[in-house]
Amino acid sequence: MKEIKAFIKPNRVENVVAALQEAGYESVTLSKGEGTGAYKQKDASPSLDFHFTDSPVVKLELVCQCEESDSVVQLICANAQTPERGDGIIYVTDIQKAFRIKTCEPFES
Repeated sequence: MKEIKAFIKPNRVENVVAALQEAGYESVTLSKGEGTGAYKQKDASPSLDFHFTDSPVVKLELVCQCEESDSVVQLICANAQTPERGDGIIYVTDIQKAFRIKTCEPFES
């Protein structure tokens, strides 16, 4: 299995999630965050909570089969892109083990 973490612009989240759901990926986790990066938006301003961050971001996480990971990445890219720079980044990592909390049994998908 693979874990996919995508850091995307908040205004693209609905498009990405809708496309994932349409493709059969209904289980995603979304987290609001703030960050810094190489690209600074013209209208960027420091956060009220963190004086060094300048960009709102949403972290989208999901787990899929190894053979599905490339198509999931392509789907996220196609739906998260904007005409501006700094659309985000995607990380793909291997999942060594997964366990269901209720039973503590290994999760087999």
